[in-house]
Amino acid sequence: MTRQDAMRLLLAGIGDDLLAYPALNALLEQQFDAAVRHRGPQLASVAEEISVLVDSMLERRTQRVALVQRLLGPTATMMQAFALLKNAARERMEADWKTLEHMVIECKRLGKRNSDLLVEQYSIMQRVLHGEEQIYAPA
Repeated sequence: MTRQDAMRLLLAGIGDDLLAYPALNALLEQQFDAAVRHRGPQLASVAEEISVLVDSMLERRTQRVALVQRLLGPTATMMQAFALLKNAARERMEADWKTLEHMVIECKRLGKRNSDLLVEQYSIMQRVLHGEEQIYAPA
């Protein structure tokens, strides 16, 4: 694989992630809605879709790390890889990378929100089904 091929793959992967993160965001919103409405089958279906999407995103991330290392060595960064591009392309990729970083942060926030909701629902159900360990505070 040539350096040019590696760079093409790297940039294509970033482009694919720029399309994938809005889809993940939408799925996380669907997951939240299903959890709030206690729709178990929909929750399971959305969880499977999220899993498939995240797996493909993780594969692209692994490939991205390998490509950057191939281009610049084991301690290279994305910004160093972007520096290999001509001005206009570099500026566009740096902007795309910042956009991608913001999307990642937002999806992490939504994932945590969903997780917190599901944990709280589980905790409530456990208390309803099994009762409180101590109903009265010890004297």
